[in-house]
Amino acid sequence: MTIKPLADRVVIKAVEAEETTKSGIILAGAAKEKPQVAEIVAVGPGGLVDGNQVEMYVKVGDKVITSQYAGNPVKIDGVEYSIVRQSDILAIVE
Repeated sequence: MTIKPLADRVVIKAVEAEETTKSGIILAGAAKEKPQVAEIVAVGPGGLVDGNQVEMYVKVGDKVITSQYAGNPVKIDGVEYSIVRQSDILAIVE
């Protein structure tokens, strides 16, 4: 099954966070923060959103930083994704 986002929406998949700190301490599952770096899986076409023309600046494969609790989580074929608006994306990681 594939996800095809509409309008200015983007489907992202979280990139796994480090399980150890720089000093070598292993973090328990509850101690990890929600990852904010994600990889873009699908991008909507943009277009007219709330009366404004929206151009999509991101593309599939980009690694991005999102707002911490942005988006709607979905689980498809056992994989967790989030669907966010392009405006919830703060930066592209290069």
